[in-house]
Amino acid sequence: MKAYVLCPNENIGDILQLILEKRGQMDHTETLDPRRVMLHCELPLNEILVDFNDKIKSITRGYGSMDYEHSGYRAAKLVKLDLLVNGEPVDAFSTIVHKDRAEGRGRQLAAKLKEVIPRQLYQVAIQAAIGGKIIARESVSALRKNVTAKCYGGDITRKRKLLEKQKEGKKRMKSIGRINIPQEAFIEVLKAQ
Repeated sequence: MKAYVLCPNENIGDILQLILEKRGQMDHTETLDPRRVMLHCELPLNEILVDFNDKIKSITRGYGSMDYEHSGYRAAKLVKLDLLVNGEPVDAFSTIVHKDRAEGRGRQLAAKLKEVIPRQLYQVAIQAAIGGKIIARESVSALRKNVTAKCYGGDITRKRKLLEKQKEGKKRMKSIGRINIPQEAFIEVLKAQ
């Protein structure tokens, strides 16, 4: 997209930094009067859509504005970022991101999912992957039931036997278990994107 950003003179540096963060390229600047400048730049559409205008408003304390128009298509290094919950891809969380930002975005989304997914009786792995390569991982720890609470004193082998039995049960549960992802998880991940 070809973007035209109108801002006060004192905010030029911050706006230029924002444009570079959003993978933009500056064309030229145009001085309108002693207090205002128009910046001409090219930016990818997906970088403008989410929060670009809000950031311009916050940097310039409400005095900045932006207009944009389509300027054609460009090739870019984009990859598909998949989120795997317990080894299974969840299509609703898959996104297309720039290759340079894929790892950071994967870590961010995995951390957000870890906060939202409720704890299960077994450990749940949340992974961000590009193709077959895992780039980020978080784990939701398992709920722990105290199976040795009813054993008072006595031989330690009985407690070990109960813990081994619990371990086998969790292993079996993990192999056949499915995780219900709450509606809030989808909303939180969309906010993070």
